Amino acid sequence: MSPSPAGPQDPGAATARPGVLETRLTTGLSREEFARDIWSRTALLTRRASDFSDLFSAGAVDELVSRRGLRTPFLRVAKNGATLPDASFTAPAGVGATIADQVDDTALWREFADGATLVLQALQRTWAPVGDLTARLAAELGHPVQANAYVTPPQNRGFDAHYDVHDVFVLQIEGTKRWIVHRPVHPDPLRDQPWTDHREAVAEAAQGEPYLDTVLEPGDVLYLPRGWLHAAEAQGAVSVHLTLGVHAWTRYALAEQLMRAALSELRDDPWTRGSLPLGAAGPDDVTAPVRARLLAAVGEADPAPGFHRARRGGARPGPLGPLAQLTAVDHLAPATPVRLRDALEARLHDRRLMTRVGWLDFPETDLPALTRLLAGDVRTAGDLGLACARRLLRAGVLVPAAQ
Repeated sequence: MSPSPAGPQDPGAATARPGVLETRLTTGLSREEFARDIWSRTALLTRRASDFSDLFSAGAVDELVSRRGLRTPFLRVAKNGATLPDASFTAPAGVGATIADQVDDTALWREFADGATLVLQALQRTWAPVGDLTARLAAELGHPVQANAYVTPPQNRGFDAHYDVHDVFVLQIEGTKRWIVHRPVHPDPLRDQPWTDHREAVAEAAQGEPYLDTVLEPGDVLYLPRGWLHAAEAQGAVSVHLTLGVHAWTRYALAEQLMRAALSELRDDPWTRGSLPLGAAGPDDVTAPVRARLLAAVGEADPAPGFHRARRGGARPGPLGPLAQLTAVDHLAPATPVRLRDALEARLHDRRLMTRVGWLDFPETDLPALTRLLAGDVRTAGDLGLACARRLLRAGVLVPAAQ
């Protein structure tokens, strides 16, 4: 099946609003300049990129750890370069919430006062302003984005020199933090190639001349491609920074999808399923024809379906309020404002609409309206047709425009 022309989910997000990359993270550089000169190539420090007080704050940290009932792994704690066991800062939460791994704010305070760094993980799931920003950035970049917050006491360091297997944008929120950055010892690591695989090389490189040694102040942004070594230490006050992790899709990931598609085709090939000859001591005598079949299958393979499935599985769709959704369904009218739900990775394949919340088949008569929806040209339920709009609302694909 060949995909019909269709734009990204919530297509108006990247065009109607100013881009997050240009207006908040890399001010002074256009998207095209960043893509050409910086992306996946080199570190970039942008001073006073933006005021991030609307995104996160010390008050947000206190609310999350003391009032939101956070559980692991939404929080981890690090001290002296190592991660502390969960039991050192979690406990049952009392009557009605006896889950054993909820944050114990008293224990957490004691660890923090003793120099531990608090890491609020997957913040896009627990703090709405950060979730909105990461969703917009992911739509612009075409790669999944997640967010962690790092809260470090004065003159302390959470982690020793290391590298990440994803690109990062570091947004300094409060306080100051000294960053020491070195070039990679293993450029462009894959997701299963952590820095611990190169521990000795990382430690040796960290003793050399740094590429960058600087102090980030509130509003500064530091971009690091995956593989770049870094260590950070809070200065004279508590430091709060956000790390936006960009989990880049790679050529290797595409090669994996090509191979999977090829092997799926070979499962239906009787010759390939055949047994090797009796008495075969090794593959030497039969490798050549098998390689030829495999190369032919790779040449004909279509990686797109598998690649799009992997993309859909790499992130969650935008939020959906069940009460607002029910109200929209019950009071649906031609003038009801609606929009495609955020971050759906919605695509048309023939008559099938594929999304992160499942797939739906449609009659040919609905396809023009669906194409307009994916292009961002639908504003009301009447633009789609009430029956189609109601079906999409019930499936969680369409949401009220005010949501």
